Amino acid sequence: MDKVSMSHEDYLEAIIMLGGSPDAPIRSVDIAKKMDVSKASVNKAVGLLKSKGYVDQPYYGDVTLTDEGYSYGQAIYKRHRYLTAFLSKGLGIEQKTAEDEACLMEHAISDDSFEKWVAYIDSLGLVED
Repeated sequence: MDKVSMSHEDYLEAIIMLGGSPDAPIRSVDIAKKMDVSKASVNKAVGLLKSKGYVDQPYYGDVTLTDEGYSYGQAIYKRHRYLTAFLSKGLGIEQKTAEDEACLMEHAISDDSFEKWVAYIDSLGLVED
C-alpha cells in the first residue's frame, strides 16, 4: 500500500466515517462538510487519492473508494477508534481531547506496533466493535 500524507489519510477516514465503500459513493460536498474544508480542497485531495488508486471519481461525480482505498481508510479509522477509546476510557481524558489527540497519533504509529497494541487493548475490553 502506497502511503499518503496525514491529511490525505484523514480524507480516506472521513469517507469511511460517512459510509463510503466500493459500493457506496460519497458526495464531495459531504466530505467538505465533515472535514470543515472547502469543496476545492476536497477536489484537490481526491485528485491525489485518485492518482494513487484509492478512489474513483467521474468528472464532477461522487467519490467512490477502491478496494485498496477502502482497506486503507478502514485501517486509519480503526486506529482512530482504538486510540480514542484508550485515551478516553482507559486514561480518563475528556472525549474531545481524546478525539483530537487520537487523530494525531493514528498517523504516527507503525502497523506492527499498532497490531501488538491492539492485542493488548482488546485484552482490556476497552473497544467495542
